[in-house]
Amino acid sequence: MKNIKRILLTASLLAPVILGISSCEVEDPFLDNNVAPVLVDISGAAFGAPFAGTPSVAYDSSKQELTLTSRLLELDKTNILDHTKGIDSIPVANIKIAIAFDLTKTVKKDTLKFNGQTFIFSPETFKASGKLGDITSDGNGVVTIKTTYKALGLVGNRIQRKDDIIKLTWTGTHKGIAFTRTSQMAVTKN
Repeated sequence: MKNIKRILLTASLLAPVILGISSCEVEDPFLDNNVAPVLVDISGAAFGAPFAGTPSVAYDSSKQELTLTSRLLELDKTNILDHTKGIDSIPVANIKIAIAFDLTKTVKKDTLKFNGQTFIFSPETFKASGKLGDITSDGNGVVTIKTTYKALGLVGNRIQRKDDIIKLTWTGTHKGIAFTRTSQMAVTKN
């Protein structure tokens, strides 16, 4: 019995050591090994949005024209170990960015009573996607494009409503490395 306890104790102490020696680094097949060459900062998004999830910018549903803006920055890490200087953000000019959108919305089944009659509207799923355009960043690294809800396919009975989400992708190439940044437009009613 004493020998069994000694063997179990020895095995429990050596197990972490053996696992540590035998483990090896395995690349994650679902993650790209390339780091994005630029930071795409979506203008109008909440602070920290470039780092935390998908940035969302609110757009008023009554606006006739929508302005989408982002800023392209290259991070200079030369002085990363010098706490008095740190990392510097340098605007990146003359990068061609393709901006595309994707919208899927479902209009819920509605019932309307008017003058003693009941009208029932059946649910409808509407999908729209496309390219808004190719824009080149200016000297300050700023990319701006103007569009309308009509260009996004929201017209007639599909007019924009509160809480509609339109997904955007900002795609480009810098120093031979392709990058894509996603963001979203949140339609609000003001």
